[in-house]
Amino acid sequence: MSELGPEGPAATAGCGISTAKLASEDVTPLDPKPVPAMPATVDSADGRKVTVRSADRILAVNLYGSLAEIVFSLGLGDRAVGRDTSTTFPSAAGLPKVTPAGHDLSAEAILELNPTVVLADKSIGPPTVLQQLRESNIPVVMVDDERTLDAVPAHIRAVAAALGVTEAGERLVKNVQSEIDQARRGAQAGTTPLRIAFLYVRGTAGVFLIGGKGAGSDAMIQAIGAVDAGTEIGLTKFRPLTSEGLINAAPDVILVMTEGLNSVGGVDGLLELPGVAQTPAGVNRRIVDMDDGILLNFGARTGKAVEALAKAVYGPCE
Repeated sequence: MSELGPEGPAATAGCGISTAKLASEDVTPLDPKPVPAMPATVDSADGRKVTVRSADRILAVNLYGSLAEIVFSLGLGDRAVGRDTSTTFPSAAGLPKVTPAGHDLSAEAILELNPTVVLADKSIGPPTVLQQLRESNIPVVMVDDERTLDAVPAHIRAVAAALGVTEAGERLVKNVQSEIDQARRGAQAGTTPLRIAFLYVRGTAGVFLIGGKGAGSDAMIQAIGAVDAGTEIGLTKFRPLTSEGLINAAPDVILVMTEGLNSVGGVDGLLELPGVAQTPAGVNRRIVDMDDGILLNFGARTGKAVEALAKAVYGPCE
């Protein structure tokens, strides 16, 4: 037995469907709350040197919701003026969205909010909107978008530096790194590691992909001591889902995002996708889902996300 439950594929194959959930849906801000020291001049990830003169009205946006999560975790959530589609945690959910069409930024929506600083990464765009913001004299600080657990501290430090709260950034890094390390220690696989395939599905848009090396899902799967099935068969990033590819991957568990699972009609709909029913995971209905704004987030709740995923995968069958 592992700390979190039975060992190996055979012991977990019959557990069926489970949902990975955090103990709390919201972020936990630093206490005491920091006060930004302005102006702050930083090196943006796009090679520019950017000076931020005010952190009074912050807009943090990317495809994953991680930048806003870091802002709120730093204790600066009361300065946030808008959000992206992926920022869904309760304390930010009431903010106006600046991505009215999926994940594309609206310059008009952003300018209406009059932000004093915009934080983003290359996962969101289009670039013409970000350039329009710069031409409107709004400081735009780009953050590196590497989707790994090891990159999380650097993302926190970059956000904290741009907002003039470097010391608070170090406090948050210490907390988050401790949670990540603890989650990794508590999520050791059995003697035969499970093979997990991450499927990105959007039934309404007809998008069906499988994750591989560098997709971000691989880092989460490896963090719980499992094998990323897509990586093992030589896939990189996201590739179109094929029956042959998924059968070759032979996952013991299929991991999906909750909204994606809902978009195909739940587990029964997922089993109708190419090859799914022919995998060990499909045969045993071994499907794990996790909230879209958490699974590939790599923000300040990363340690909690790893812990929740491990419990869903290795925990006792209900």
